[in-house]
Amino acid sequence: MEVYNDLNSELVNLFKCVKYHPNAIQEELKYCLNSREIFNDCKELYKNSALTDIQRAARYYYLIKASYSSKVTSFGAKPRDTSASEYLIKIKERLKAVVIENKDFEALIKQYDRPDTLFYCDPPYFGTEKLYDTGGAIFDEVQHVKLRDILCNIKGKCIISYNNSDFIKELYKNFNIKEIKRSNNMGSRYGNKLYSELIITNY
Repeated sequence: MEVYNDLNSELVNLFKCVKYHPNAIQEELKYCLNSREIFNDCKELYKNSALTDIQRAARYYYLIKASYSSKVTSFGAKPRDTSASEYLIKIKERLKAVVIENKDFEALIKQYDRPDTLFYCDPPYFGTEKLYDTGGAIFDEVQHVKLRDILCNIKGKCIISYNNSDFIKELYKNFNIKEIKRSNNMGSRYGNKLYSELIITNY
């Protein structure tokens, strides 16, 4: 059994629509060009309550594809194919047997924790929480500590990815911590092509 969970309801809606209606999303995107005007229109409209779930999903997909660093806030102004093409059919196949949830981490972990469960947790990186769409929920230092406390007592295994932070290293000092470097998708702009991260496990 595989479960995907996110507090970002727009992302969850996109995944659900791709799972069940990929052709309808493709149809919505078929004639969309990589345009700042279209991007701004989608940004204004994608949360409109009058839109169907499929229309919302298509506009959110467009914002991800056309935005800078996929943050959906600013137009990327780079050559991109913003149509869905065959890509969504592949994603539909990948999601075919996946359960899609929209819960806070405490409820999700409590529901699915088993001795043979493996949780991969990707919380907001420490110090950059305001950059994440958490569905209106506040994710602050208290929430980081709460996640650690819950993961200390699970029956299953966990893998957590974080930015390389002294606070996080101290918080998870009783776990196994591995420091790694990965490509930074904002590197060319800021002159740093590698980004330091932590991979934390309880096993």
